[in-house]
Amino acid sequence: MTLRIVTDSTCDLPPHLIAELGITVIPLFINVGSQGYRDGIDMTREAFYTGLPTFRPHPTTAAPGAEAFQAVYERLAAQGATAILSIHIAEALSATVNVARIAARETTALPVTVLDSGQLTLGLGFMAQMAAQAAAAGAPLAEISALLEDQSRRTHVIAALDTLEYLRRSGRMNGVVAGLGSLLQIKPILKMHRGQPTSERVRTRAAAQQRLLALLAEIGELERAALVHTHSPQTAEALRGQGLSLLPAGDIPSVDITPVLGAHLGPNAAGFAVVSR
Repeated sequence: MTLRIVTDSTCDLPPHLIAELGITVIPLFINVGSQGYRDGIDMTREAFYTGLPTFRPHPTTAAPGAEAFQAVYERLAAQGATAILSIHIAEALSATVNVARIAARETTALPVTVLDSGQLTLGLGFMAQMAAQAAAAGAPLAEISALLEDQSRRTHVIAALDTLEYLRRSGRMNGVVAGLGSLLQIKPILKMHRGQPTSERVRTRAAAQQRLLALLAEIGELERAALVHTHSPQTAEALRGQGLSLLPAGDIPSVDITPVLGAHLGPNAAGFAVVSR
């Protein structure tokens, strides 16, 4: 069996790793005014984050239609795939996984299994990477699914936002934002685990950084980790320095979160995507 892995552009995996592992990434869309852009393709992160504070109206995001997913599945079948595992951003945050399910039902060329990662950014990316590595090693779908379920339980994304404003503008995660109140100066902390977005609030950026480190310590010993940020590498590097004793040995990448997520999080957000041991 030739099993291929499909994911979406919110995975934030670096291009070289996507190519090396043969992962297919379906871009989501970000709309700025009347212009639509394919996430990660048609606009650089620098251009997006530079313009974000001034975009009017606020950018909107969307999943592609089921026909786009089906076209990808059928193209992979034509290239020799005999099965597909399609892993996507948490259903609580996006319609993407439901669109993929519709496309999977309409695809007759090969079986397509769709998985809600329950995650975003590199929380999703780590799962897609692991699945692709296991598939390349010849693991059957049932074994890969069990591995993904185990990793999902151990995967956390935590981040401190600089402001609530962009979450409010986007209209996403209203239930999470509602719990934060209306204080203008708070620094929201967002947490994602097992498909459940939750939030906390602190008063200052310094307090937010300390709370992130406390949450990291609560998660426990880490198998892997990455810094994630919305075009704010300096903030991410400050977190690295403060949290060095909590991070695993080896390479800890720092990843600029893709614009389709950054539209909701706003600039200067930073945090961690981790898998506990």
